[in-house]
This record gives sequence, structure tokens and C-alpha cells, in this order.
Amino acid sequence: MGNRLSKIYTRTGDNGATGLSDGSRVAKDHARITAIGDVDELNSVIGIILTQSPGDDIRRILTSVQHHLFNLGGELSLPGYQLIKSEHVTYLENQLDNLNKRLAPLKDFILPGGTLTAAFTHQARSVCRRAERSVVALHNKEAVSESVLQYLNRLSDFLFVLARHLNQQCGQPDILWQSDIET
Repeated sequence: MGNRLSKIYTRTGDNGATGLSDGSRVAKDHARITAIGDVDELNSVIGIILTQSPGDDIRRILTSVQHHLFNLGGELSLPGYQLIKSEHVTYLENQLDNLNKRLAPLKDFILPGGTLTAAFTHQARSVCRRAERSVVALHNKEAVSESVLQYLNRLSDFLFVLARHLNQQCGQPDILWQSDIET
């Protein structure tokens, strides 16, 4: 890979277009670029979670997720190419099941929050849902692999369970939603 990114600015996007990995150019507000940008933002929020020292097991999982998301963005940048596979979805399902079995069953909706790390994880979950919506919007116009759609859907579920797990680790109970709270 060497000095592949030796020059950061190219001026080729100054007219509102950007390049895909296949060499084609699209508008910066194209559905594909929106989806790539939302996945990139999600990866950045996960990076913030990792600054909070979530523990070695969670660090390992989230670092894998970051690599998967980078591949997912690469797949979106190269139409017709597939980097996210069903085994990536299965990996997330296994991690989710492992964390969820340690949690009390949910009987009510919960509010995002608790510890700072859990709050960032809830933020990552909501960014993941936006990324998923962007990819679905793209999928409605152009082909996107089913594994990408499944991966983002499972990842948002995983992040929800992870936020609960992180709060539990710190002795912070879930913040239950109350529909009848007085203002």
C-alpha cells in the first residue's frame, strides 16, 4: 500500500462531483455518496466509543466492526463488488446473543443514556439506523448486496444491546421510558 495517499487534496471534487472506486464520477449528493458518508460517520462514532476504554472484549468486537464498516463503505464505492458476506452478519448475531443473554429481559422502552460510553453507543446506534436508511434508499435505485442491508440492521441491534451491557457493567440501570411523566 505504501504512499498511496501521499496527496490529500486533488481539486477534482471542487465542482460538486466525486469519484467512485471504479473510476466513475457522481454528484456528492448522490444516494451512493450519502450512504458512504453515513457509514463513515458511524465508524467515527464507534471510534469515540473506543476512546472510552470499553474493555478488551468489547474493544476487539468494535475494532472488527470498524474494519467491516470500512469494507462496507468500500463495497458501496465499487458497485457490483461484494466485501460484506453472510459470515459478517453471523459474527454480529453471535456477539449480540452473547451480550444479550447476560441482560435482564426488556419489558419497557428505554431512553438513550446512562454512562458516557453507553450514551455514545446509543448515538452510534441512531447513526447506524440512518446509515441503514441511506443504504435502503440506494438499494431502491441501484443494486446493493443483501448482506450489507442485513449487516447494518444487525449492527444497530448489537449497538442497542451493547449500550445496555455497558451500563450494566458500571452498575447503571436502564433508564425506562415513562409515557405519563409530568413536565
